[in-house]
Amino acid sequence: MNIMRHSTTAMVALLIATTATAQKTPAYLDPSADIETRVEDALKRMTTEEKVRIIHAQSKFSSAGVPRLGIPDFWTDDGPHGVRPDVLWDEWEQAGQTNDSCVAFPALSCLAATYNVELAHLYGVSLAEEALYRGKDMILGPGVNICRTPLGGRNFEYMGEDPWLTSRMAVEYIKGLQSKGVSACVKHFCLNNDEENRFTVNVKVSDRALREIYLPAFEAAVKEGGAWGIMGAYNLYQDQHLCHNKRTLMDILKGEWGFDGVVVSDWGGTHSTDEAVKNGLDMEFGSWTNGLTHGASNAYDNYYLANPYLAGLRKGRYSTAELDDKARRVLRLFFRTSMRTDRGHGSMCSEAHYAAARQIAAEGIVLLQNKRNALPIDPRMTGKVLVVGENAIKMMTVGGGSSSLKVQHEISPLDGMIAALGREKVDFARGYVGDTTGNYNGVTTGQDLSDRRSPAELIAEAVSKAEDADAVVIFGGLNKSDYQDCEGHDRQTYSLPYGQDELVSALAKAHKRVIFVCISGNPVAMPWANDVEAIVEGWYLGSETGNALADVLTGAVNPSGKLPFTWPVKLEDVGAHALGTYPGTRREGSDIVDEEYEDGIYVGYRWADKHGIKPLFAFGHGLSYTTFKLSGARRTDDGAGGKATFSVTVTNTGKTEGAEVVKLFIRKADDGMDHPLRELKDFKKVRLAPGESKTVELSYEGGVSAWSIE
Repeated sequence: MNIMRHSTTAMVALLIATTATAQKTPAYLDPSADIETRVEDALKRMTTEEKVRIIHAQSKFSSAGVPRLGIPDFWTDDGPHGVRPDVLWDEWEQAGQTNDSCVAFPALSCLAATYNVELAHLYGVSLAEEALYRGKDMILGPGVNICRTPLGGRNFEYMGEDPWLTSRMAVEYIKGLQSKGVSACVKHFCLNNDEENRFTVNVKVSDRALREIYLPAFEAAVKEGGAWGIMGAYNLYQDQHLCHNKRTLMDILKGEWGFDGVVVSDWGGTHSTDEAVKNGLDMEFGSWTNGLTHGASNAYDNYYLANPYLAGLRKGRYSTAELDDKARRVLRLFFRTSMRTDRGHGSMCSEAHYAAARQIAAEGIVLLQNKRNALPIDPRMTGKVLVVGENAIKMMTVGGGSSSLKVQHEISPLDGMIAALGREKVDFARGYVGDTTGNYNGVTTGQDLSDRRSPAELIAEAVSKAEDADAVVIFGGLNKSDYQDCEGHDRQTYSLPYGQDELVSALAKAHKRVIFVCISGNPVAMPWANDVEAIVEGWYLGSETGNALADVLTGAVNPSGKLPFTWPVKLEDVGAHALGTYPGTRREGSDIVDEEYEDGIYVGYRWADKHGIKPLFAFGHGLSYTTFKLSGARRTDDGAGGKATFSVTVTNTGKTEGAEVVKLFIRKADDGMDHPLRELKDFKKVRLAPGESKTVELSYEGGVSAWSIE
């Protein structure tokens, strides 16, 4: 694919040069002209058929260009964590290429846990370079939906429960990605907060909750990140599908926010030509006739924005105003991406990209609990470490839905521990058997994880081996199988799967130094939390998983990750479950499921604070191998101009270099409305040597009735 794209770019450059020698270069082919001039020049040269041609898919992941004008086809690809392998033109199966492996970067839940906007920018740049090499013009991400329930199947693809944290990380990701001429496509706009009934759920939410919780990250992506693409969600809002929703797309996105990019449908998210034409959809993608599951093959001309739209235009059902607006937006996208001659060819699977993946992964790992300094494990130890658990050996880059990848390599946690400690110091016990399959859309892990031993036999082996170990490290948690951390469905229970609770409890009774590493994109129930010494949230870390985990577990990297969501003790501690409104109620005689967001603005820590609920681990929680002290917190502004500024001194009081995240929480000024007790409104990450102090400044635009720095 990269060869085809590179030759296409060369073709455009040659066309410009050839045209220039014969006559004056058309404005749309002049890279020195401003984009709006180029758009208008190209638009007036296009026929109605050509305008319709560029606003819908021609294959699984591409839309057509305008060959007559030298405008190449446009190529999109999943996903937010790495460039998805190429599939056949009209099938989801693999194209059989050998140059479409990639670096898998950590899932966005891990990126959010870094609380480091510079790493978000690096993430975007690195991903864009891989996309360019593969000939991709748009990456379908980042995902910025809010985690409303810990059962959410796609929470691992998102950035937590807080709109401010999500906004800050998303803006830099987008800036990094688009700095290389690759478009972001921010998803899923909007209210895609759980996966059950995702095609038919109609979200009912107050306008205040919509504005304060569910839209801020999208607004920041548009206004601050300058996103060139937005993907509509599958679900409904106000009884209208979100891929052609008048309120969200026309009134808010394009009206209030002035979005000048393209609205892309999720694959098969379009349901009506009339609504798609009038309500803001610009590019329709999907598969099969209905865009989703069935119908004729190579049916792209049958899409709602294809022949049906063209027929309506010819009959006078639709004016050309909407078509020209859509075509302008798509042309603008072309000139920002595929028609640029200065964006280079990128690079793939480079040392720099692996280094970036490893750094992001290590900085996002969260040390949740560390009794009696059970961690770090000293690499100079003379004894052995027992590694336990299927997640110590199972590849996690394959599966999970559209973010599934084909990687050049993936370092397992077991191999990472062996590399860090030496083979002679590491033993392994399976501990439990989960999902032993390993394939998605024709990409296979090549692993044979089958094991016929009973759960009792597996636990007995682990307990027996633990007797000779100095420490026991269990790699458990979830995986990317259906009904776990996976697109299409939510989790069915808050408990750990595959009998892991019994395994952890047995090992905690048998050994005094048990460390549990949770591989997941979601919180899980931990009824045994007080029985183990250390708990680590290890996320889905991509290609460098094992190396990054070993870096933190052995102290080569001092952990500095913080939770981007609240970790509840039980589901009933979460508003959506306490109120019984998740996953909604099916209408009588209809496929529509109404889901009331009765928790309103009280999502995550806002709900816990309001109801005095103590979580297992709080939003923003994360320990270090050193200690920090905050002192001298004060408000430094005079209150003028509506901007409140604050400062605090941070001191590393321990013996190890480390990084701390300083977080500003605000309670808004009393305006007669109910407000959360605290809301995150600024944060900064600061790295300090032992004994070093730095003053950190934070700010907030708006009235303040109370504040705290944590």
